[in-house]
Amino acid sequence: MKHLPDAYVKIIRREREILVAACDAEILGKTLRKNELVFEVRESFYKGSKMRIREAVALIRSATTANLVGLNIVKTAVKEGLVHPEAVIVISGVPHAQIVKI
Repeated sequence: MKHLPDAYVKIIRREREILVAACDAEILGKTLRKNELVFEVRESFYKGSKMRIREAVALIRSATTANLVGLNIVKTAVKEGLVHPEAVIVISGVPHAQIVKI
């Protein structure tokens, strides 16, 4: 099986809610732009534990909300059925998706 690059994953728990913020490791700290939209992949939000993409996906499955940015993490979430392909937006060539379980 081909090795996927690493991701940074931060877990934020508030009462019953679990937010997982995950980004491909190589885009942490970058600023993405598309027209008037400016999206910052901030260390303060995304930088938690560095882990394999597959490990990150396991954590995303347990989340009530997830914020994902990066080709590898978003592509894997789509492949695993966690994100609908039409829910993905692309900013500066980088996919971004959010998951909210209600």
